Amino acid sequence: FCKEHGYVTTMLNRKRFIREINEKNYMRQELGKRLAMNTPIQGSAADIIKLAMIKVDHLLQKHNLKSKMILQVHDELIFDVYQDELQEVMEVVSKGMSSAIKMNVELKSEGSYAVNWYELK
Repeated sequence: FCKEHGYVTTMLNRKRFIREINEKNYMRQELGKRLAMNTPIQGSAADIIKLAMIKVDHLLQKHNLKSKMILQVHDELIFDVYQDELQEVMEVVSKGMSSAIKMNVELKSEGSYAVNWYELK
């Protein structure tokens, strides 16, 4: 598909054009092949985490929680959580992450907490 059309798509139809796929230089063409194979997987994961971030943020507001999402790292979200909201935030985040997008397979999420990043596992 990519060799013919010059692009690949994510699950949510975001296009990534990969001109390297039709390069004459072997190394550049191999790069294009890797990009064409990885983009649908990694790009779809990026799309899903962005939708999850939006959903989780809306749920935090809906539940009138003071805790805030502060950082996204790959497939993880980091929050600054008020101690008295910890249990509710864990539930809200898990629900938001797991239901970010409808799929044929269940998306599962798990959470952990610590008082600082050093202790977080």
